[in-house]
Amino acid sequence: MDRRIKFRHIQCFVEIARERSLKNAAEKLYLTQPAISKTLKELEEIVGATLMLRNRSGVSLTKEGEVFLHFAQMSLASLQQGLDGVEKAGAQKKEILTVGSLPSVAARLMPLVVAEFTELAPNAVLRIVDGPHGYLVDRLRLGELDLVIGRLGQPDTMQGITFTQLYTEHVELVVRADHPLLPSFDIRQIVDWQVLFPPAGSAIRPLVERFLIANGIGDIPNRIETVSGAFGRVYTRNSDAIWIISGGVAANEIADGRLKKLPLDTSITQGPVGLMSRPEEAEIPVRQIFQIAVRNAVGKLNQ
Repeated sequence: MDRRIKFRHIQCFVEIARERSLKNAAEKLYLTQPAISKTLKELEEIVGATLMLRNRSGVSLTKEGEVFLHFAQMSLASLQQGLDGVEKAGAQKKEILTVGSLPSVAARLMPLVVAEFTELAPNAVLRIVDGPHGYLVDRLRLGELDLVIGRLGQPDTMQGITFTQLYTEHVELVVRADHPLLPSFDIRQIVDWQVLFPPAGSAIRPLVERFLIANGIGDIPNRIETVSGAFGRVYTRNSDAIWIISGGVAANEIADGRLKKLPLDTSITQGPVGLMSRPEEAEIPVRQIFQIAVRNAVGKLNQ
């Protein structure tokens, strides 16, 4: 490798590619925009190719940039694994597993998984990171996460990711238990109410849009875009809002009667939930044990 290429070149390039913006990437790395722009220019001069194109809408990769990004991400992932290895060696060789959990599994499945994993691997350290689909999948590619559990994303978000299906679930429209729309509800009424709506980039957004179009619904004017389970549970219980969310996120509240599903056929929104990993990743015992814990938990979920 050309010795002129430094870690800062790789880190800046990958962050710009992720953010599609020099300004946003600079903020994430605590750099000035001129500094990160200079670093990218240095990298392009070293490799002898234009890797990114700047335009009014942001930054886009050239074909050379797409190729370089693939290997740059692999390099950062390998470095992260090395750092994790050093950390484990310094912590009496405790194995550490870092797992990303999307909202669709954080409340319903993950507590069962953790209980199973703790029993199977009592000496391992489990780290759980939650967040939206794009955020977690990006960190999986970079090696910051070992696995991610959640809904299958759109094809363009799943490039370079292996997905193993565990089960399927629907999107639900959920309201507080004494909501005035219960017990009957016409989907056309939704435009008259405030709606908690999945934001762009979330795994369920295309499914929700398909469902609404199939029912003759266009834009929903009064909406709050979020996939935050913590916010959704509290706000929905204390307002007249309609919460559109994966069934697993609100499963516990629906089971104990604090929230109710609106009586609608949402089967068109059914989608797979599964384990996401890097295809080139070699299997290690702690990851295999975690996968066993997940399968055991899914079995209990379906009982």
